[in-house]
Amino acid sequence: MKKYLLLLPVLLLVLAFTGPNFYPIDGYERTGIARLAQLQKIVKDSIKYTRIPAGAYLKTEDIKLRLTSKNDSASSYMTEDPELQKKISGLFYGLDASYSISVMDMSDTTNLKYAARNETRGYQPGSVGKLAILLAMFDQLEKLCPNDWGARESLLKHKKVKGGPFAVYDHHTIPLYDIEQDKLTRRTAREDDVFSLYEWIDHMVAVSNNGAASVVYREALLLKVFGEKYFTLTDEEAMKWFKETDRKEISDLAFEVVNQPLRDLGITEDEWRLGGFFTNGAERYVSRQGGSIGSPKGLMKFLVNIEQGKAVDSLSSLEMKRIMYQTERRIRYAQSKTLDSAAVYFKSGSFYKCDRSKGACGDYAGNVFNYMNSVIIVEHPGGGPKYIVCLMTNVLRKNSASDHMYLAGRIDKALQESNTGQ
Repeated sequence: MKKYLLLLPVLLLVLAFTGPNFYPIDGYERTGIARLAQLQKIVKDSIKYTRIPAGAYLKTEDIKLRLTSKNDSASSYMTEDPELQKKISGLFYGLDASYSISVMDMSDTTNLKYAARNETRGYQPGSVGKLAILLAMFDQLEKLCPNDWGARESLLKHKKVKGGPFAVYDHHTIPLYDIEQDKLTRRTAREDDVFSLYEWIDHMVAVSNNGAASVVYREALLLKVFGEKYFTLTDEEAMKWFKETDRKEISDLAFEVVNQPLRDLGITEDEWRLGGFFTNGAERYVSRQGGSIGSPKGLMKFLVNIEQGKAVDSLSSLEMKRIMYQTERRIRYAQSKTLDSAAVYFKSGSFYKCDRSKGACGDYAGNVFNYMNSVIIVEHPGGGPKYIVCLMTNVLRKNSASDHMYLAGRIDKALQESNTGQ
């Protein structure tokens, strides 16, 4: 495998000249994600920037995994703490069963506290499902380069792939920063877009672009199929494989690639599974297999495994946590002002459907179903609380973004009180 690395720029030279400033804002040199170069320039030039709050400026070395001393299964730590359970349950009086939540207080890692409400109920996860694709990518990278983290990083930074039909269509825009012109533009992804794996991943997580999600999913699948040949695989060779391979074989492999890593973490099929790609362009080549489903319990297991360093391995877990660190605009749950000074590692997702014959409905306010989901790791500075929340709702005819933001403040207050003995 080492011989293939000669075909890529040497990662060690990059690392040798990269100093710790702000991550992921300083991550441009290490990852090549262009939008970070603009943020790095803003910080360096002390330019006022109100798009992100104070909690979005952590240094690289400050982002750590909190539960590496916990070696048991994630589920073993998910036993209700009576005091915390009482506080969390009290926040939902008067709300219907469409609100489901799991909360893990990690402030004292020697005494984890857990609370939940309808934690096993299944929801369409929407864009939260993109975290399963993130896991799949790092799982395949580990299989390709099991003892060489540098090779995995180098591939993520230097392997450029074309979006092709998998990248379309999606209304979510992606940020495009021209470093020489110092100009940022935003537009939807196109078939002729070429980005590195790191950039496609950033587009998938930071701005939740569906086209990027399908491209990253595709590349995880190609890693499994081609192994070491992936280092030199061209876009033309990749598309040739999709066109000439039996559709069922492709679909079976795709389902395995994205779902088996979840099973390896002890997450059952009913707790979280991904049924297919995120764009119509991708579904021209790969069939869906059943529906997607997620639950607060399954998503909590995933985030606990991340914090334990058990999601693939410790370096992969840490890198996935860094990728979830929000330096794009915070939305929904993460937009709560109570979290402004906190570091947040966040993903949100929605999925809704309208039937005009059934009355009022609109964007993010479906009257057939109206899923909105938020998963977040919150780390307040100093002695403030550190915790995980997985919130899933299906409130019809209402954009639940404000409810998520309101609940974020109340949950944060409950955790603050829990850790000050109130």
